[in-house]
Amino acid sequence: MFAILLISQMKTFTLKSELKSYLNGIRKDKIVSFIPTMGSLHEGHLSLLQKAKESSDVIVCSIFVNPTQFNNPSDLEKYPRTTEIDINILTEKKCTILYLPEASDLYQENEQAKQFDFGGLDNFMEGEGRKGHFNGVATIVEKLFRIISPEKAFFGEKDLQQLQIIKYISKQLQIPIEIIGIPTKREESGLAMSSRNKLLSETGIQKATLIYQTLKYIKENSDNFTVDQLKKIAIEKFSHQTDVNLEYLEIVSLEKLQPISEFKDANENAACIAASISSVRLIDNIIF
Repeated sequence: MFAILLISQMKTFTLKSELKSYLNGIRKDKIVSFIPTMGSLHEGHLSLLQKAKESSDVIVCSIFVNPTQFNNPSDLEKYPRTTEIDINILTEKKCTILYLPEASDLYQENEQAKQFDFGGLDNFMEGEGRKGHFNGVATIVEKLFRIISPEKAFFGEKDLQQLQIIKYISKQLQIPIEIIGIPTKREESGLAMSSRNKLLSETGIQKATLIYQTLKYIKENSDNFTVDQLKKIAIEKFSHQTDVNLEYLEIVSLEKLQPISEFKDANENAACIAASISSVRLIDNIIF
């Protein structure tokens, strides 16, 4: 029976050396699962934890706001941090281990992000507008994978491009970890749960629902229009909404994340959107 955790009280580590030593002492014949987060936890994160419990003996969560994946220093500074609340949530949800490092435990002084080859997965969308972002993501994920050496790692599908890139580099680096994507958890309005939602006003939250409404429209009408027609109609929806600035709207292949001219088979297509409401940047997608 999985999800019988080894210790009743969550253990917290701030040093990778102590975490590795502890894991080495308890992991024999155990399945260790890992959930990396940047904190400010919400139900989306907890859905990953719940899924991990179904097939794991030990669950390690990390909370670390990774500086190398932020292009904009003010975005890094504004990123919501609720560490005390997060610790209480993880304790209540019976996470086994929390890794809560300082940057100095993961990066040497002035260390820059490692440069990766993502096989073209980073050419569009997030990669196009946020140069170096995925190198920062991949750098920290590789570090965490090598520290924790889990059998499984869980990521949300909301960050679809990130998920596909992590799957790709895990194979490329020959890191034997099963990467598991979990469907996006949504508010009743359809808005994808995100730590950044806390930065929105009530009005902003209402306006942000346009993102998912548009994604649903694309999915529901993929049999009625060509890709180009549907993309044009979808973009037009944003031109009528004030204070919602569309950064990109792309319809891509799920495998390559490249824009397509014709729809592929079911569940091989994805529509992806990035938009800002009152300078709060949100991303979302739908697979169809």
